[in-house]
Amino acid sequence: MRLFNFRNFVGAGALGLALMAGAIDAEAQGLGRIARDHRQAVKRQQQLDKERIKLEQARLRLERQRLQTIQARNRYRVNRNGRWHNTDNRGAELLRQAVNEGYRQGFAAGRADRNRRTGTMNWGGSNIYRTGTYGWQSHVDRGLYQHYFRQGFERGYRDGFNSRNQYGTNNNGVVNILGSILGSILNIQQY
Repeated sequence: MRLFNFRNFVGAGALGLALMAGAIDAEAQGLGRIARDHRQAVKRQQQLDKERIKLEQARLRLERQRLQTIQARNRYRVNRNGRWHNTDNRGAELLRQAVNEGYRQGFAAGRADRNRRTGTMNWGGSNIYRTGTYGWQSHVDRGLYQHYFRQGFERGYRDGFNSRNQYGTNNNGVVNILGSILGSILNIQQY
């Protein structure tokens, strides 16, 4: 009987070892699947990260193009004596202001000279005309501003001195140069 028990014991032990080996093998296979799944998840995450980076780069490229388009629309130039002067929206607006403010100041100076009965037009005798910086801001070249201010001043002076509105309008005491005259004087171009 002892032999039988020993055989049973050995058989049971062998069966137990076989079951344990199977369990260990199953556990190893499970760990292998987990490791493989983890590697696949890492690869998917890396692919997603690459896609995010590509999308962000494309978004930044589009944003740069949009800003360049906006900046391109904000570029202006004027031609004075055969030389081009470049500026932006703000500078273009200041040059328009120079012509219009020159017209207003010239109109007032011409009207004052007519009321004093000076007899002849002399816009060059006006101190405001000579300095030509009324309303000037350093965002545009001073000489360029003065040139366009004086162009407006001369036309305003003629209208004020002659009591007419050839170059501008007078609405309830508010004088402005005509848009067509402003455009012909300044001839500003967007590029």
